[in-house]
Amino acid sequence: MGEIDILVVNTGGPPAGTFDALASSAWELALNALFMSAIELIGAALPGMRQRGWGRILVVTSVAAKEPHPGLILSNAIRPALHGLVNSLSREVASEGVTVNAILPGLTRTERLQELGLGEEAVAALVPAGRMGTPEEFAALATFLVSGPAGYVTGQAVACDGGLLRSI
Repeated sequence: MGEIDILVVNTGGPPAGTFDALASSAWELALNALFMSAIELIGAALPGMRQRGWGRILVVTSVAAKEPHPGLILSNAIRPALHGLVNSLSREVASEGVTVNAILPGLTRTERLQELGLGEEAVAALVPAGRMGTPEEFAALATFLVSGPAGYVTGQAVACDGGLLRSI
């Protein structure tokens, strides 16, 4: 298939649950699925990117990394660690032509939202845009972040959330 120029690290969300309801095995599985898989994928792709002097790494996390969602403690706890990785690694490789960013999807029309029982009306009440995001809107932002013109954008966590995150 050739060399890897663009790596998008994306996993499904771990199971819902509260701290008391989850066994340590659930924590270990979530850590491996969300964090260690990113480490292994980046570790495989990064040497070639550095050698060629060009690469894009995009880690898909969640708005839960910045504002925890009730009942999603595994995601709430592990996804911020990915942001630490993105920020630290971006500084190590920026001068080598490799960018490392995170994209934080908000409430986007996916099967995961259906699994969590969130419908359009519930989302409209939470999100300033008054609706769920679409996969196409997410894809447009992701496409930019892995493009050539985004070469000066690195170490960023960019939300695609209709204004859900409250920051100044």
